Amino acid sequence: MADSSAPQSRSRDLDKLLLRPGNLVWPTFDPGAELRDDLQQYARVLVVGAGGLGCELLKDLALSGFRNLDVIDMDRIEVTNLNRQFLFRLEDVGKPKAEVAAKRVMERVAGVNIVPHFCRIEDKDIEFYSNFNIIALGLDSIEARSYINAVACSFLEYDSDDNPREETIKPMVDGGTEGFKGHARVIVPGVTPCFECTIWLFPPQVKFPLCTLAETPRTAAHCIEYAHLIKWDEVHSGKAFDPDHPEHMKWVYDEAVKRAELFGILGVTYSLTQGVVKNIIPAIASTNAIISAACALETLKIASGCSKTLSNYLTYNGVEGVHSKVTEFVKDKDCLVCGPGILIELDTSVTLQKFMDMLEENPKLLLSKASITHHGKNLYMQAPPVLEEMTRANLCVPLYELMGRVTKDILHATGTINKDNKKTSGLRKLRIVFKGIDGVTDMDMAGGA
Repeated sequence: MADSSAPQSRSRDLDKLLLRPGNLVWPTFDPGAELRDDLQQYARVLVVGAGGLGCELLKDLALSGFRNLDVIDMDRIEVTNLNRQFLFRLEDVGKPKAEVAAKRVMERVAGVNIVPHFCRIEDKDIEFYSNFNIIALGLDSIEARSYINAVACSFLEYDSDDNPREETIKPMVDGGTEGFKGHARVIVPGVTPCFECTIWLFPPQVKFPLCTLAETPRTAAHCIEYAHLIKWDEVHSGKAFDPDHPEHMKWVYDEAVKRAELFGILGVTYSLTQGVVKNIIPAIASTNAIISAACALETLKIASGCSKTLSNYLTYNGVEGVHSKVTEFVKDKDCLVCGPGILIELDTSVTLQKFMDMLEENPKLLLSKASITHHGKNLYMQAPPVLEEMTRANLCVPLYELMGRVTKDILHATGTINKDNKKTSGLRKLRIVFKGIDGVTDMDMAGGA
C-alpha cells in the first residue's frame, strides 16, 4: 500500500498529460519522463505584456512546467493596476512591470527562470524573437498584436509548392479580455489564420465628431478627446503626442478637467483619461484568470503534443452566466503578412535607397522610414544613431550586391505603415527577384504574393 504521507511531486498533474498515451494526442506525441524533462529544459516561451493577463500567463506557464520564460513590457506599475494585476504591491508603483512580475513569480515557483525586458516590442530586433519556441500574447492593443504577428510570420518560409516549411513556423497563443468577455486563439502561421487574416473581428474604435468636441461636449470623454485631439495641437504645434509619456498624459488630464468645469461636466479622472486616449477597456481579474488558463493550456499542447490544439478561436462570455464557444476561422490565402511574402521584381542596378523609396510608394506597402535586414544582417537601420551611421554607406550600393548576388531571396523591412491616415509600426516580408539573370524571366511588378 502506498505511503499517503509521502510528499507528492509538484508535477503530478502535469505527469498525467505527459507520461501517458491518449486518443486525442498529436501523431508525434511520445509520452514519458524525457518529454517532461525536455519541456522544462529546452522549451522557451516569450510572454508579451505584463499587465492583467500577462501576470496570469506568467504564473500559469511557470506552474505548467515551463522553466525558461521571458517577458517584455514597456509600462511601469500604477496604483490603478493593483486591483487586478496580483503580482504587484503598493511599494512597486513606478517600477517596470516586467521586472517586478518576473521577480515575484521566481520567488514563488522554484526552478523557473524568467528574464524581463523593460522596453518597447519594436526595440528588439528580429533575431531576439527567433530565440523562442512559442510566443504568448497578453496585450490590450491591436497595433501591438499586429506587430508581433508580423514578426512571427516573418520567419515563415514556403517550399516550391507554396506549402509552409514546418521548421520555420513560430506558433503564437493570443489572449484578450474586455470586461466579462474574452478570447483565446491559436495562431500557427501558414496553417491557421494569422491576426491580420481576421483583423475584421475587432470592432472599429469609437470616434467623436470634432464639432461636438469643440462646441457642445456632453460627457467626460468629450472633454478628454478635446484636450487630446484639438487643444494639444493648438498649444504644441508640430509636437507629436505620446500616450505613453506621463507628462503628456498629465497635460491632457489637466486640460480636460478645465474643459469639464467650464461646461459643468463631472467624471473626468486620470484613469479615465488614460482609458479614453489609449482606448483601454476595463479589466476584470476573473476574466483574466479564465483566458490565461486557456492560453497556458494551448501553449502546453503546442510544446508537447499532448493533445490537439484549439481550432482555432475560443470566445468566453461571463456577462450572464458562463458561455464559451469555439469557432474555426479560415486562413486568408491572399494575406500580405502570413502568405509567402510580397513579391517585388527589381533590376540589379537598383540601389538600397531607391528600393526603400519604392516601398514607400508601393500602394500595398506604404512603408516609410524602413530598416532593412537580410538573413539577420542589417543592410540599413534607422535607429539607433550608431547603427544608422554604420549602415548609411549601404544606401548607395545596389541591393543585388548587398544580398550576395543571388537571383532571389527574402528581405525583412521594418518601418512605419501609413494606412487610412493612421501611422503604425509594421514589419513586412518581401520576396525579391532580380530580372534578367540566370534564366529569371521577366514578371510583372507585383505588390502581393
